[in-house]
Amino acid sequence: MLKVDNISLYYGAAQALRGVTVSAEPGKVTCVLGRNGVGKTSLLRAMVGQQAISGGSITFDGQDISTLKPYERARRGISFVPQGREIFPLLTVEENLKTGYAPLARADRNIPSDVFSLFPVLKSMLGRRGGDLSGGQQQQLAIGRALVMRPKLLLLDEPTEGIQPSIIKDIGRAITYLRSLGSISIVLVEQYLDFACELGDNFAVMDRGVVKFACDRSTLDPAEISRQMAL
Repeated sequence: MLKVDNISLYYGAAQALRGVTVSAEPGKVTCVLGRNGVGKTSLLRAMVGQQAISGGSITFDGQDISTLKPYERARRGISFVPQGREIFPLLTVEENLKTGYAPLARADRNIPSDVFSLFPVLKSMLGRRGGDLSGGQQQQLAIGRALVMRPKLLLLDEPTEGIQPSIIKDIGRAITYLRSLGSISIVLVEQYLDFACELGDNFAVMDRGVVKFACDRSTLDPAEISRQMAL
């Protein structure tokens, strides 16, 4: 389980996060919503260790990971699919997937069958360069690479951005399947409200670096979340 407790984060003199508290549980999807520039990506960067926090704490599986380097967090099972995908365009699909081997023990360095069952197109394109894939296929590749790491915590930064509807459905089915395994905690940063409401178990709406509204599925009111995002 991930617990982010009252964290703050600065870029120089500019404060990006102000006392943010969220959590993510195995078998559940925590959705972080809000307009551009409100701190959603900064929150994920803090979770994965790409940006140091200046206050509060981040714990994972009961241990404080606030000061761990990104590669140390990856070895503990934290996997990040960044906004914009950031695949390696000159590497083949297979080579891109194998970059997920980095934090794994040698005995675990293989591509799980789930990657190809969730995204069959990747299996048919193993020899193609990543840069030759469509945007949607690159997003599937980025998620597949993250799954190669056998994550306990999967962080997804706007996976539907600029993606065609058919692949959005594929990504939604993949997230639903991963949640059903009951062993992976998922944090989904999203602006596509219908997608988030369909998949989410817990919801947090951010604005200006703070969580200004939170609820769970039992009290979910999409109209209220939409109103909070628009304020």
